[in-house]
Amino acid sequence: MASDSAGVRVPPPFIYFGALLLGIFGGRFLPGTLPNSLATVIAGSVLFMFGFALAYGAISCFRERGTNVNPNAPVTALVFDGPYRITRNPMYVGLACAYAAIALWTRSLWALVLLVPVLLVIRYAVIAREERYLTAKFGAEYAGYTARVRRWI
Repeated sequence: MASDSAGVRVPPPFIYFGALLLGIFGGRFLPGTLPNSLATVIAGSVLFMFGFALAYGAISCFRERGTNVNPNAPVTALVFDGPYRITRNPMYVGLACAYAAIALWTRSLWALVLLVPVLLVIRYAVIAREERYLTAKFGAEYAGYTARVRRWI
């Protein structure tokens, strides 16, 4: 762990992607699938577009501010605009939406079920570390932000 970072042990996209693959391919050995319907495809498409837009907007805000997206690199500035006005974690919400979309498109009940533990891991193993780091680094400025904006949506 670098001295100036949140010290996240596993990159969050790997957590989402690993569970998604486990659910899709491991679920082939377990009973249960999601319905194959136009509604499922449409819901997946809406979720994917929303998730992509949210994550892309968040990454764009980080780039505009010149700060790092990687949770194991130093944060040089707080971001309060763009999607950060409605959620403190738009990248993770965006990844969760994209994950759910792919689970719907592949009709994988088990991938969808695994999203719950993934979100718990993200919340307690990733976001908790990031919040401690940001509180220590930015103090009252970050605390004020957390009082105004929800963690998720």
